Order: sequence, then structure tokens, then C-alpha cells
Amino acid sequence: MKIVHTPPAAITPVVPVSGQDSNGPSGRKLRKPIPAVHPYTLVNLYAQSISLNKLNFFGAGNDTTLAGSSVFGMSETIVGGSVIKPVFEWPAIRQLNLALLGEVNGRFVSIRGETGQSAPSIGDVYTNATAPGLSNQPGVLQFGEGLRIKPAIGNHFALNYRGSFQQFLARSDSHYSFLRWTADLDHTFALYGQSQSAPVSVETNGPDECGPPTENCPSVVHSRNRNGSLGVRLLLSESITSAASAVPFYFQPTLGGTDIDGVPSLTSYRDYRFRAPNLLLLSESFEHSFWGPVGFTLSADQGKVAVRRSDMGFDHLKHSFTAGVTLRAGGFPMVYLLFAWGGAEGRHTVFNMNTSLLGGSARPSLY
Repeated sequence: MKIVHTPPAAITPVVPVSGQDSNGPSGRKLRKPIPAVHPYTLVNLYAQSISLNKLNFFGAGNDTTLAGSSVFGMSETIVGGSVIKPVFEWPAIRQLNLALLGEVNGRFVSIRGETGQSAPSIGDVYTNATAPGLSNQPGVLQFGEGLRIKPAIGNHFALNYRGSFQQFLARSDSHYSFLRWTADLDHTFALYGQSQSAPVSVETNGPDECGPPTENCPSVVHSRNRNGSLGVRLLLSESITSAASAVPFYFQPTLGGTDIDGVPSLTSYRDYRFRAPNLLLLSESFEHSFWGPVGFTLSADQGKVAVRRSDMGFDHLKHSFTAGVTLRAGGFPMVYLLFAWGGAEGRHTVFNMNTSLLGGSARPSLY
């Protein structure tokens, strides 16, 4: 459920446009009044349950090998809510497009072994010492606070900076309580300016909407997202634990292929290839359309994970290169087919769908 605070808004003046209409002057018709667009407070309420039968676990850390491969099954139910509060009261920060973020989630995870697979079951290779949380998965109450900045810098630059701080409080076993902070700095440069026909992800949209509420969805036949764009992203996430606590392995972020939320990184490696409480990712991308909604993309990733925060840094980064085809048609999700290479473990083909246009702001992360 999406709850949007919408106080009375100014109405745009009636504007004459070309055409015939009996209510307006000859040769003109009157455009219908449209409420002014303004970002208001958004509250998301949700309940989500997933069951995944085959997830890979290679151990924790940046130096694990394929010989440590194992599989497990996972079920998770999340019940909670989030809020996005735009801050427009102070003119000095209005151009920053600042928003305050908050969330409260109850997370209930169940881990199970999987047999009959090409790799052994996780319990046959790892113990609770090498995979924290393997023997016991207590319910977790998770709070989160943060801020997001989307400054308006001309018609070419799009910046999206997000910082968050989360608290995971295990219900019956404080050994699995921990803190996590994340900084996600995303930069996009549109080569020819932002396309007016581009589908836009709007947080207040439901699954049957696309773009701002005052605009129609772009045509499937004639639409394209951007003529061309360059992107650079820096993602840094670190977990904080006490001497007596540990981050459960199923809540640790991963690099390789796509993660549990379907986000690609180091795509030449297998899915969930590198896992640890701390993560660093650098990504550079180029995308360009070559026929209507069809385009191509090139990207490079560099990243690492670390069991200890002291091991974080820009040394010993894994790397991967990706080329592929994208489809951005009207209000449809972005579909992409990627071929990745450049890592030390061969090549990987990824087919995936980005559902950010389908009211995705309400969906919480699975880790």
C-alpha cells in the first residue's frame, strides 16, 4: 500500500492549444487543469514473502575459491513500512532535492540445506562458525534511517546520493545483532540531455503507472530512455558488530552475477560469488540507443568484500567487463541481456529485468 500526503495544490492555468473546441475560441481548445507537481511525503506499507530453492555460498571473504561451493535454500518474510519525506521547507536546500528516509521491518528467515544439486549442501561443508546463522535464524527487528540527495544540475547531469544507517536487532539471540551503514553515490551524464519521452521511475507510482503523474506513459514504439548516457557509481557498505556478535551470512551483501535483489555487479563471476559483511563497488557504464527502444550497453566493475572493516580499501579489487543489449519500451521495465568477461573465473551470461518502473520503491531489500 502506498499512502501519499497530498494537500491542496495549485492548479495550472488553462492554456489554449491548437484544435477545435466549443468551449474555447475558434481554432483553439482549452487544456484541462492539471495539479501542480510537488513531491510530498510517501509512506509504503508492505508484506513480502519469498522462497528460493538454490542459492550459492562459497564462504566469506574476498579470497574464497570455487572449491568451497555449496548450495542452500532460503525463505524470508518481511513485514514493515518505509517513509520518504522530501524537505522543501527551506529555500537554501531546495535545489538539493533532499529527502529524509526511514523504515521499520520485521524479518523472519529460514535456512535449509539442499541435496541432489551439483554442489554439496551448505551443512556438509560449513558450520555455524564459518557461516554465522547457519544453525539458528532468529527473527530480527530492523530499523533504518537515511537521507537522499538528487541535486538539479542542468539538463545533462543526474546525481543520486543516498546514505543510510540500519540497526538489526535479533529477537532471541543478541549474538546476531549488528549495525550497518551504506553510502551509494550514483552519477549519470546524459550525452544529449534528458529525453522528454523517457520513462521515469517515480516513487509514488503503482505497478500500472510510469512517469510523473501529469504525463502519459511514453509510446512503446517511439520511446527511448536516453539517447546516450555515461554513468559512474560508488557503493560502500560496512557492518559494525561487538566482540560477541556476528553478521548472519544470509544478511551479508554479495558481489558476482546478480545479488539476491537482482542487481548486477562483477557479472563475469557466478551469482553471490563473494560474500562478507563489508563491501566496496566501483562501476562505470555507457549506454546508447541504436534503434527505437533497443540499445546497447558497456560497463566495467571493480569491487571487493571484506570480513573485517580494517581490510576495506582500493587494493586487491576484483574486476569484470560487460557488454549487452537493453530494451526500454514505454513504461515497461528495462530488460537486458549481458555477456560478461574479464574475471579470473571465466565468462557469464546474464538475462535480467529491472522493475524500478513498476512502483518498486515499496519493495524492501532482502538483506
